[in-house]
Amino acid sequence: MYGRDPWGGPLEINATDSATEEERSRNLQDLDRAALSRPLDETQQSWLLGPGEQKKKKYVDLGCIIVSRKIFVWTVGTVLFAAFLAGFIALIVNTVPRHHHKHPPPDNYTLALRKALMFFNAQRSGKLPKHNNVSWRGNSGMQDGKSSDTSSAIKDLVGGFYDAGDAIKFNFPAAFSISMLSWSVIEYSAKYEAAGELDHVKEIIKWGADYFLKSFNSTADTITSLAAQVGVGDTSGGSTPNDHYCWMRPEDMDYDRPVTECHSCSDLAAEMAAALASASIVFKDNKAYSKKLVHGATTLFKFSRDQRGRYSAGSSEAAIFYNSTSYWDEYVWGGAWMYFATGNSSYLKLATAPGLAKHAGAFWGGPDYGVLSWDNKLAGAQVLLSRLRLFLSPGYPYEEILRTFHNQTSIVMCSYLPVFTSFNRTKGGLIQLNHGRPQPLQYVVNAAFLAALYSDYLDAADTPGWYCGPNFFSTDVLRNFAKTQIDYILGKNPRKMSYIVGFGDHYPKHVHHRGASIPKNKVKYSCKGGWKWRDSSKPNPNTIVGAMVAGPDKHDGFHDVRSNYNYTEPTLAGNAGLVAALVALSGDKSTSIDKNTIFSAVPPMFPTPPPPPAPWKP
Repeated sequence: MYGRDPWGGPLEINATDSATEEERSRNLQDLDRAALSRPLDETQQSWLLGPGEQKKKKYVDLGCIIVSRKIFVWTVGTVLFAAFLAGFIALIVNTVPRHHHKHPPPDNYTLALRKALMFFNAQRSGKLPKHNNVSWRGNSGMQDGKSSDTSSAIKDLVGGFYDAGDAIKFNFPAAFSISMLSWSVIEYSAKYEAAGELDHVKEIIKWGADYFLKSFNSTADTITSLAAQVGVGDTSGGSTPNDHYCWMRPEDMDYDRPVTECHSCSDLAAEMAAALASASIVFKDNKAYSKKLVHGATTLFKFSRDQRGRYSAGSSEAAIFYNSTSYWDEYVWGGAWMYFATGNSSYLKLATAPGLAKHAGAFWGGPDYGVLSWDNKLAGAQVLLSRLRLFLSPGYPYEEILRTFHNQTSIVMCSYLPVFTSFNRTKGGLIQLNHGRPQPLQYVVNAAFLAALYSDYLDAADTPGWYCGPNFFSTDVLRNFAKTQIDYILGKNPRKMSYIVGFGDHYPKHVHHRGASIPKNKVKYSCKGGWKWRDSSKPNPNTIVGAMVAGPDKHDGFHDVRSNYNYTEPTLAGNAGLVAALVALSGDKSTSIDKNTIFSAVPPMFPTPPPPPAPWKP
């Protein structure tokens, strides 16, 4: 039977193999022996002989490619050797001591910032902390408030800050100072941290806030009085020893320091509320302390609304030194801070009330429009509320007045630019925000802070600039204004003089300051005994590092004379604005503002969408 051989040719198929063993052996002998002598290929040999010794292949099959065995071995060896060498080098690098590349030196703004904060250490009253770092200062004012009227709820006013070169504690400018410092920390905490000063500035804020909590019954929900001042400085009554008649170190004071209380002081109470409210945001991570500050701020703001009046109206002391022109600007300013601290929309409604803004002067100019100071906070409040519009855009019913505040802020920023004539400038380039009157620098630093901050607001909102009429200006123009003004204060002026004590090589040496002008030599100088140090022509024996003096006159002139406070006296409010401006300009411009922290207590502007319906069940 034949079948088809698929490999070609016939294939015989026997149905049965009937041949015997002997026949098969005989048939095998009949085969062609020449055919059997033919060499077998490897496959055939493997069939017949099984596995045996094989020659080494010259190639290696890697699946996708076939490479020479020599090349493969050489490549693998090279890779292993390179890995070993890299590991060895890494081991050496990690074990040998390295010389780190030095970070670039801090810029002038950062260096000046560190010094400017030291001024607050020198101004501390009460029992000083061990790390105060001002060697010529000690505990002082340890009886403040303790000898006051027994009927008063205020029993202890130890602590706080002395206002300037004297030892009076004025709560009105001090509260503004704490508000400004808190605002700068909320916006620029990353820059403070980069400068290594975040803990320091927060400690300064807490020192002030703790003192304000002593100035009224902070545990109550309603109060009827508030401490406005400790010490007196009016010398018109003769030779009665007080904080201005005497020239003594604070540590040696032995005269009476009366406490001035007020029962109708809307401006002071609202400003102190702003200070505590802004500080509560700075300390939001310390929930117990932050809550305490918010409660105190709430009590103060309620008092400011219930008992209307200017704190300086019936006080000759306040009217002489820190006279308040109105309380409407404090309502807008304080209301804004209360809203940010509590999220209570009633405060926002108050801060954006058109009638309130009108009384505060938001809709008209005037020679001092746009000048932020301890007396008038309107410009600061408008910038603060413009921030709300830029980043949260609350819409109706606030949009119209917020847009007005935003437009007014743009006008204020335009007034700072040299191309406009709202304010004169000295030949050296210092803007005259107080129109040539003495002590100009405190106003300049506040404007520099607002300009730098608003520039950062626009950058954070992806807005390249703003319009002044038909002209468009970039944010860099605002920042440049701030820099030129602060650079003037740091020494780029016709006198080549730094107006910050301890910064640079040439700075005022005769600062109008009692503690700095009297040596710490274990001698207690009497009230009049210290006059010889006041009138001395010698430089101060103690350097009050970081103090920004009152500044030059409108002709860039400056007299380094201790007796002339219009040139040489520093103040809390002035240094607070300086610190704020310096931190805004310090460090890398890529470090932006903190957009969200100020809104941490603010609830969502729009209602949350309803939850999805429950799954349908048949």
